Amino acid sequence: MIRILKNLTTSQNLGRTPRIMSASISDFQKKNQEAESLLKSLEAEIECIQKELAARRKVELEAENVVLRKQIEAAKRNLISLETLNGRKQISLPPVRNFSTDAPTVPPVKTEEPPVTPAPTTDSAKPQKEKKEKVKKEKAPAPAIEEPPIDVGRLDLRVGKIVEVSRHPDADSLYLEKIDCGEPNPRTVISGLVKFVPIEEMKNRMVVVLCNLKPAKMRGILSEAMVMCASTPEKVEVLSPPAGSAPGDHVHCEGYERNPDAQLNPKKKVFETCAPDLKTNDSLIACFKGAALNVPGKGNVVAQSLKNVFVK
Repeated sequence: MIRILKNLTTSQNLGRTPRIMSASISDFQKKNQEAESLLKSLEAEIECIQKELAARRKVELEAENVVLRKQIEAAKRNLISLETLNGRKQISLPPVRNFSTDAPTVPPVKTEEPPVTPAPTTDSAKPQKEKKEKVKKEKAPAPAIEEPPIDVGRLDLRVGKIVEVSRHPDADSLYLEKIDCGEPNPRTVISGLVKFVPIEEMKNRMVVVLCNLKPAKMRGILSEAMVMCASTPEKVEVLSPPAGSAPGDHVHCEGYERNPDAQLNPKKKVFETCAPDLKTNDSLIACFKGAALNVPGKGNVVAQSLKNVFVK
């Protein structure tokens, strides 16, 4: 009996095994189909996202191209105006020819040609033609740019305030200053005043600054302006603007129109020409050829004690 029962149980287990295997295979197939459908949906979403990104990038690039075209056109106009001011003749470019084969062909228009009269064969006609050709070849002279007179009006003198001062890291006799000249950013200025003015007197001090000198490196640091001083070989005093002056106030000179160069050309030596006539007078007022330097409505630019000495 025991053997019979064992044989029956084993035969029942063997019958169940194929059923279990077939059920697991069908589940696996369903999961596989679900995974494939999920992958396809993900691929479709990724493709849509890529198309959207490409469209957005295209719009951004088109906008950038429009801006760049405008900048190029503005640069062209600026270049043409500068060349015209300098006497450069502008040559217009021929129109762009269309070489497309799709364009409709226009039949040539027949025009009646006027009768050709034979040119005179005498030798007297040849010199006249040569003269006409020479006249055509001669170019019109470039308009001469009128050079303004060299005087104090070409110097860009302004009121400034020293907002930061320290010793130059590579020169014992130089101060390194940051000066507010009424511009968005302070200017870096280097002055050889260590031997003459204590650093405490330089801090937060109102000064007069020459702003259109060509920037120059002094011991490795670019200096963008010059602090104006009354000077002798033994003593130097920083000029003081009038009370109530503010950074950026323009300094004028009586009798001279203020029309400063954008930047002084070192070859023309504008400041070097003006320097011998920049002096203080008996009243300590800084002058050019005896005319006072001043901030309109506020007063004159003065030294502390040095009279009749050069300003530089």
